[in-house]
Amino acid sequence: MKSPHARLFGGAALISLSPVWVALVSVSPTTSGFYRVSIGTVALALFLIFTGRRLALSGRTWATLMLAAVFFALDLFFWHRSIIYIGPGLATLLANFQVFIMMLAGVLLLRQKPRPVQLIAAPLALVGLGMIVGFDWQSLPQDYRLGVLLGLLTAIMYASYLLSLRAARAGSDDQIPAREIAVVSAVCTVFLGFTVIAEGGSFAIPTWSDAAWLLGYGILSHTIGWLLIASSLPQVSATEAGLALLLQPTLSFIWDVLLFDRPLQMIEFAGAATALFAIYLGSRKSSL
Repeated sequence: MKSPHARLFGGAALISLSPVWVALVSVSPTTSGFYRVSIGTVALALFLIFTGRRLALSGRTWATLMLAAVFFALDLFFWHRSIIYIGPGLATLLANFQVFIMMLAGVLLLRQKPRPVQLIAAPLALVGLGMIVGFDWQSLPQDYRLGVLLGLLTAIMYASYLLSLRAARAGSDDQIPAREIAVVSAVCTVFLGFTVIAEGGSFAIPTWSDAAWLLGYGILSHTIGWLLIASSLPQVSATEAGLALLLQPTLSFIWDVLLFDRPLQMIEFAGAATALFAIYLGSRKSSL
């Protein structure tokens, strides 16, 4: 794709399929995360070889990427379970609450003053979430409540991963973070592999369709999706990047309704729209 806008929104569309793969496969949540990053590692390694990029990273960068890999492994661990409990749409919507964690980090760590619109965005997102799940928390099924909490933990880990990746790329001249994501994917593969073993899980892929879903997850969403987005960011405006960020959870919610027959009442639709609008407002100033 020559057009940066086509790459940006095409990549966002591919990434929006990530929770769909997780919901479709019949392996455990940890095992699907393991195959996402292991397949992605191979694909990214081939990309680095064919493009002539070398892993010439400093010791500080390697250490920071190790930390980023821990956060990303926890991100996948929590998110995949959230998808199982509450579905791809809501789990992905909650994961994108990371924009508010990033905003808080900017205030606490970088002494950035939030804009008034960002101060409105956070409570607006909570109102939208309440409209989706209901305001009577105790009346919700236990698994559903657990899924919501796991989704919010995903947002914290996702933001921590992005902050670590940002720190690792400080001073880098390479516009596409393929080397950094390849390293994170490889280290994350080790973490999740040991987690599968510790849980007494299995690496077996039961069917050919499961293998196809996992290949789609690792190649289309994890590798091609992120490379398309990363390669387009230097050529698009911050507003367009924010819209792409919004497109991912929006499409994931649509896939949940279309593919998994998620029942959607009018108040839930309004809540999803409210939360998505809040995420957009919260991401307008992306200095992190």
